Amino acid sequence: MAHVVATGAGKAMMERRADPTHDYILQLTGKERPRVLFLGTATGDDTAYIVSFYTTYDSDKCAPHHLPLFHRPVDDLATFVRGFDVIHVGGGNTANMLDVWKRQGLDVILRDMWEDPGSNVVFTGGSAGGICWFEGGTTDSYGPTLQVLPEGLGFLHGSFCPHYDAEDQRRPLFHASLLSGELATGYAVGNLQSVHFERSGDAVNFVTAISPVEDPLALRVEAIDGKIVETELPVKILQGTAPIVKGPSA
Repeated sequence: MAHVVATGAGKAMMERRADPTHDYILQLTGKERPRVLFLGTATGDDTAYIVSFYTTYDSDKCAPHHLPLFHRPVDDLATFVRGFDVIHVGGGNTANMLDVWKRQGLDVILRDMWEDPGSNVVFTGGSAGGICWFEGGTTDSYGPTLQVLPEGLGFLHGSFCPHYDAEDQRRPLFHASLLSGELATGYAVGNLQSVHFERSGDAVNFVTAISPVEDPLALRVEAIDGKIVETELPVKILQGTAPIVKGPSA
């Protein structure tokens, strides 16, 4: 069973070293010491971000690795990437990241992993690392004025809007794009919230939203009869390894 855990913030979440969201992701693999691959493409393989990853996903809890694509160290990309239990995508410029992935053929490799019926990989990340798994979303890839990105990987149907509680432009742009039909019905989360989906066979289902804090912001957002409807999602409030369920049962 493969999973997607899409989070609102990328680097800001990575810098929360003890955040139970990280443990939640690792536990989905069912392995004592999962192999975790960090893709920092969206920031041009920024060294500081990579160091932050290794500090948070340290060798005591997993086997961490990173894959730079601007100075690629491996020839057989498919064999290398398929050897990991978690694919963790950093935040940054979503559009540029997706373009680089396509040039390198990484988009096809990731899709094959996602669609493999025997796969138990967890695909995760925040901001750009959350948007990329959907069909589209809102992005700052093209400058300070937010725009719509309509060409994600499409592992998950619909759209994704991160930073819903942190950037003033996000909500109005998301609403406008849903009303115009530019984006399909989707999900919006605050910086610290995530949405979890799982694939079993050909079926992809929403599992729950998760949050390390009380009063989470996690919504399904859709346009109905020319109006925006925001519906609160069921949320697990994570406290160590004992989550508290809030809202409707997942």
